[in-house]
Amino acid sequence: MSEAGGKTSTGMEPNVAGLLCYVLGWVTGIIFFIMEKENQFVRFHAMQSIVTFGAFTIVSIVLSFIPVVGWVLGMLLGILAFILWIILMMKAYQGEKYKLPIAGDFAEKQISQGGQ
Repeated sequence: MSEAGGKTSTGMEPNVAGLLCYVLGWVTGIIFFIMEKENQFVRFHAMQSIVTFGAFTIVSIVLSFIPVVGWVLGMLLGILAFILWIILMMKAYQGEKYKLPIAGDFAEKQISQGGQ
């Protein structure tokens, strides 16, 4: 079921813009969240990218300071982040508003409040 209808501020198809929100993690999430003013589908994926990959980045930095156990957990977290990155890009391209349990709820709340 596609939820990527409507036009976007960027002139791109919503599913392509949604995919691009994830390409460079939270960086492209911020870019699209700032650029996109109209399409809620794209804004949702941008915010979910910011929250999800921002959290992965912070946790990875913290784990890097913990010898051995932190490094191993960091590698496992990196693998998980990579798999999730692929899934989220695929779902966005398919026009699906794929909502992660915590990050998706937060993103949805921010979008509904018109948070910028």
